[in-house]
Amino acid sequence: MKVLNFGSLNLDYVYQVESILIPGETQASKDRKIFCGGKGLNQSIALAKAGISVFHAGMIGEEGDILLETCRKNGVNTDFIRKIQEPSGHTVIQVDKDGQNCILLFGGSNRRITREFVDEVLSAFEKGDILLLQNEINELDYIIDQAYEKGMMIILNPSPYDKALEVCDLTKVGLFLVNEIEGFQITGEKETEKILAKIRELYPKAAIVLTLGGDGSVYQDETGIYRQGIYKVKAVDTTAAGDTFTGYFISSIINGMPVQEGLQLAAKASAIAVSRPGATDSIPLREEVVNSGM
Repeated sequence: MKVLNFGSLNLDYVYQVESILIPGETQASKDRKIFCGGKGLNQSIALAKAGISVFHAGMIGEEGDILLETCRKNGVNTDFIRKIQEPSGHTVIQVDKDGQNCILLFGGSNRRITREFVDEVLSAFEKGDILLLQNEINELDYIIDQAYEKGMMIILNPSPYDKALEVCDLTKVGLFLVNEIEGFQITGEKETEKILAKIRELYPKAAIVLTLGGDGSVYQDETGIYRQGIYKVKAVDTTAAGDTFTGYFISSIINGMPVQEGLQLAAKASAIAVSRPGATDSIPLREEVVNSGM
C-alpha cells in the first residue's frame, strides 16, 4: 500500500499580534517569522513524522525551493512535486497572545494543477493505495473521480470549504476529517450528534472524524461512535494542530490500530503541536508522542 497526498505547499508569513485584527484596525505586530506550510505539506510531514512513507504531489513557484527542501528534510517523497514559473502559494497568519490564529490564503502555484499532471501522478498508484486530499488545490473533482476509478481509498479534509467542493462527488470519499465549522458547512447542522447523523445519511459508506476543539474529537463508522478528549497544554500556536491530528490519525489506520487508540495518538500529537510555534516545525516525531507521558 502506497500513500499519496495531493495537496498544497505554502510559505506561511506568521505575525504575532496582541489580538486578531478587526475591520478598519491597524496594529503593530510584535514579531514576524516565515515558515513552510500549507495543509497539504503539513499533513504530509505529519504522516512522515508519524512513521509513514508518503508521496507528496503538487506545484511550487519560483521561490519554492525551501518547500522542496523542507519535504525532503522531513522524509516526504518529492518525486511528484513540480516547479513552475508562478508565485508559490502563501498565507498571512495572525497569532494572538492566546495562540489563536486567523489565516489569509493566496493559492498561487497550488491553483495551477492540470489534468495531465493529475494523470501522470495517479499512473504511479493502484487499487488499495491511499489518497489524501484537502481543498487548497484546483481540479479536486477530477482527482477524486480518477482516483476512485483506480480503486484508491480517498480521504478528504474539506478545508477550506467552498463552492469547489460542491462539484465533487463526495460519495466517493471513504473518510472525512472535518472540524465543527466544516461539519456545519457540509450538513447544515451545528450540533455534534446531528452532524454525525446527517453525514451518515448523505454518505452511508464513509467514516468521519469530527474534531471539536476543546471538546476533543469523535469518530463514526458502521461499527459505531468513538470519542476522545483533549490533552491540556498551554497553547502557543494552533496553526498546524488539525493537520497534525489528521496525519497521526491516518497513520493509525495504516498501522492497523484500533480506532480509540488512533484517536488517542492523534490527540497527543496535536497537543504537542499547539505547544510550539510554527506549522511544520511544531509537528512532533512519533517517538516524542509515544514517550510524552500524556
